[in-house]
Amino acid sequence: MNIDGKQVAADLRLVLAQEVAELKKQTGITPGLTVVLVGEDPASQVYVRNKVKQTQEVGMISNEFRLAADTSQDVLLAKLDELNNDPTVHGILVQLPLPKHIDESLIIESIVPEKDVDGFHAMNSGRLMNGDAGALVPCTPQGCVILAKKHLGDDLSGKHAVIIGRSNIVGKPVAMLLLQESCTVTIAHSRTKDLPALCRQADILVAAVGRPEMVKGDWIKPGATVIDVGINRIETEDGKTRLVGDVDFAEAEKVAGAITPVPGGVGPMTIACLLKNTIEAARRFGVRAQ
Repeated sequence: MNIDGKQVAADLRLVLAQEVAELKKQTGITPGLTVVLVGEDPASQVYVRNKVKQTQEVGMISNEFRLAADTSQDVLLAKLDELNNDPTVHGILVQLPLPKHIDESLIIESIVPEKDVDGFHAMNSGRLMNGDAGALVPCTPQGCVILAKKHLGDDLSGKHAVIIGRSNIVGKPVAMLLLQESCTVTIAHSRTKDLPALCRQADILVAAVGRPEMVKGDWIKPGATVIDVGINRIETEDGKTRLVGDVDFAEAEKVAGAITPVPGGVGPMTIACLLKNTIEAARRFGVRAQ
């Protein structure tokens, strides 16, 4: 069974559009998301276009600032300071990656936690670690859990979840979210011994390692739910390219109970959860700022 991330994301956006309308009716506040793009990375431009389009589709305010690749770090910090202090901006997203002369960690920490809809600020990471409901949670991990529940139901308690990858963006936060769902969680990484054997223990397998088709069919426990976060572009025999995940889909779908495809799995959920975070930020802090 394929888990259709496009459809799940579309269903979530319908709910979010209703929430935006209700928030506007009750408080007069329209949630506002501002995206900052530095440079002209082609993939980033596509992501930003999609974010802007979907933000507007659910009835939110969408603003976009495009800065040249040679923009200084000080100029970017000044722009973020301006957005931090703008009461009409409820969510701020700086599209990564940034040019090499800019310190990404410094930029992330310069966004006030209340508007950090990517969920990358240390304050939000700490709140997530503590199980604090006030955390703005990274979008891709949120999407992973929603997709797992789409197949397994809302109760994930007792499931053994194995996460391949320990990044601050996906691996660690998805582990925290699954712990909150009362899963037993194992984080695997490049130095894990006998990784295939460990993966075969997983009821839920989350692949977020950035290696094309690394996870083979015989790594997967029959009937397991596989969430493939990887997005890798590989060359085909005819000289063209195609997108693949971190899981060998053709092999894995024969064994797994359910699996997310690439593309069309986790990716669409990331933007939907970004909108969800922005609405939450507006609900919590926009009302307070009035």
